[in-house]
Amino acid sequence: MSRERRASPRFPLVLTVKYLDAESVLDYTENLSATGLFVRTDRLFAPGERTSLVVSFPQLLEPVELTVEVVRSHPREGDQPGGVAVRVPDDLPDHRARLAEVTRFVANISRGPTPTCRILLCEDNRLVANMYAAALRRMAETDKLLGLGVEVVNDGAAAWDRLLRTPAIDILVTDIFMPLVSGLELIERIRGEPNLAHLPVVVITSGGEKERNELSSLGITLFLQKPIKYLDLADTVRFLLKARQGLVTSPPRAALVVSTEPNPKALYEPPAASAPAAPKPPPRS
Repeated sequence: MSRERRASPRFPLVLTVKYLDAESVLDYTENLSATGLFVRTDRLFAPGERTSLVVSFPQLLEPVELTVEVVRSHPREGDQPGGVAVRVPDDLPDHRARLAEVTRFVANISRGPTPTCRILLCEDNRLVANMYAAALRRMAETDKLLGLGVEVVNDGAAAWDRLLRTPAIDILVTDIFMPLVSGLELIERIRGEPNLAHLPVVVITSGGEKERNELSSLGITLFLQKPIKYLDLADTVRFLLKARQGLVTSPPRAALVVSTEPNPKALYEPPAASAPAAPKPPPRS
């Protein structure tokens, strides 16, 4: 396995994992290569044991069935689930070919030009964060936005550190309830920093109207309520990208709007009310 790891590059892409012998169990990959993958799971497997699983990603990768052999197990550490390193056996060349094809697909979507627009995703659940990122990369591919870059951090402190560094972040998508620095504190810091005061921020929250009103006072007007759909996240970011170009449209239906008052720190500015028409001159006599 170590020799194959050196020979085959590994990609940190999260894919969902289902088992043919336990369809109710849902796990996920942490990385994969052309010959094997690491699966985060609390299921117990013995070295040498074979199992059949299906890897997939909604709207990104169609389900691929693989038979794999367990190489070694890793126990649970704190709140991090355990896992198993698995490889596709040499006597299943067709399954190896399937995994190699998945790896080629991942390599293709991982490559790209230097970003001209950068989105920072801040979410403490690594699985959810990587799925958000994959949904946005899929949107960029579909919309042919070759210059869109997506970066992921897992707490507010890391997000703040990244926002203070170059190259600059153009859009922030953040959760609220996070360790170290909460999303609310992060946004307060952003609005107090002159270079970041007008950064567009999308808030993903499970909170209610009170939380949204508090955030709206910081210039946040659009919210996505948990649980969210990947397409709704993509539509919201697509709206912001158009707003950056001056192509302001109505926000997507899934995005909650707290206030429609013009706000220089808001994600968008409502169209100004049209001036009343001038009275027509009286007809000449």
